[in-house]
Amino acid sequence: MAVFTPVTNQQATDYLAQYALGDFVSLRGITAGIENTNFFLNTSQGEYVLTLFEVLNHEQLNFYIELMHTLASREVKVPMPQTRRDGTRIGTLNGKPAAIVDRLAGGYESDPGIQHCIIAGRTQAQAHLAARDFALYQPNLRGLPWWEETYPGIRPFLTDSQDRLFTASLEEQRQIQTGDDWKSMPAGACHCDLFRDNVLFDGTYDEPRMGGIIDFYFAGHDAWLFDVAVAVNDWCIERSTGALQPWLVQAWLQAYAQERPFTETEKKLWPIALRAAALRFWTSRLNDYFRPRPAQTLKPHDPTHFERILTLRVQQPVPPLP
Repeated sequence: MAVFTPVTNQQATDYLAQYALGDFVSLRGITAGIENTNFFLNTSQGEYVLTLFEVLNHEQLNFYIELMHTLASREVKVPMPQTRRDGTRIGTLNGKPAAIVDRLAGGYESDPGIQHCIIAGRTQAQAHLAARDFALYQPNLRGLPWWEETYPGIRPFLTDSQDRLFTASLEEQRQIQTGDDWKSMPAGACHCDLFRDNVLFDGTYDEPRMGGIIDFYFAGHDAWLFDVAVAVNDWCIERSTGALQPWLVQAWLQAYAQERPFTETEKKLWPIALRAAALRFWTSRLNDYFRPRPAQTLKPHDPTHFERILTLRVQQPVPPLP
């Protein structure tokens, strides 16, 4: 969410005229993140987020925007994409695809506790179920084929030990994800990037309320178990080491399973799904760190964080699915 593409107040005013959202009041860039350009947009009618998409094209965006619209329409807490006067929900601003969505209440919790994990785990399951008949299809663009395509570009930056870990993990995922068990697991449109900074909470720390899930622009069709693993690898860890915190893992998984029980195949593949999720984000962080795109405000994440997590998921047992 770095500011890759500047937008002036006048440009925002002109773009806003394509919507029935009131008059322009203010625009403020959001500096966190690394993929899209985001602004807080205030109008006389309310508060919104304006996004310019730096990588995704209009065709790809249709999946993400319509998925969010479907979830919001089915009362899952996600931002509602706003519809333009011409009936579409994606426009063009400064040569980039652009969209406006509701700005949700609350903020993200940097140190989530049990109640946060319960609420977020339950909402994740509700989102999976709400989108199970979603008609549009978009593969997870950061899935196994992308890891394979990206490896040659990041290989020169890896030490020998890092390369051994990466290639062994990649080969494991090739074998598992092309197998019948992985393909048989429940799957559908899912977030694929459900980190703690992509969930907003209202209320207090001890009594949080779900504000909503944001930033769906890595969403895609994948095994729901992979989506759960992505979340658990971020929410349910000791931050400095990456070690799983069993009480947080249990809180997340039990809350999820109350909405959608896990299958026996999912229980068997759970450790491998956690390794897949770790490899996915180690790959992307290596790529972002060593092969960055120019931006006005760019803060690439440290790739060693997910190297540590992947190493632990290979070496240590993980709490089982309920």
